[in-house]
Amino acid sequence: MDAVLKQILDAAPDVILAADKAGIIIYWNSGAEQIFGHTADEACGRSLDLIIPEPLRDRHWEGYHRVMASGETTYKTGLLTSPGVRKDGSRVSLEFSMVLLHDEAGAMNGCASIMRDVTERWNREKELRERLKACEGQSVPLKQ
Repeated sequence: MDAVLKQILDAAPDVILAADKAGIIIYWNSGAEQIFGHTADEACGRSLDLIIPEPLRDRHWEGYHRVMASGETTYKTGLLTSPGVRKDGSRVSLEFSMVLLHDEAGAMNGCASIMRDVTERWNREKELRERLKACEGQSVPLKQ
């Protein structure tokens, strides 16, 4: 890997991770260490279940295996959102994009993701939605 590219990937503050066709983590940068709390040594070689909340795993793996078998996804562009789980068990709200990885022959080889922690923004928006709902529930008499 080119030294400059490796430096960019390793030092990026966002999560950059890659997983093989079976969903085993093969790359984990320092941003992933900061956001999820696992070192690269702890994460590499383990399943993506490491960061997927238990209630979402079945749905995740159904989609993951379908994409690995077909080489097609509807999520090629745009940002996705999903909760993740940190080493300490706490939740993190994530925005991320996906890149499908292929071998030299064009066969599916896995995927990579670039993720950003948007927990603070998500919590602010949730609070605003709740405040708006409370305001909408109050009846305000119209002046005539």
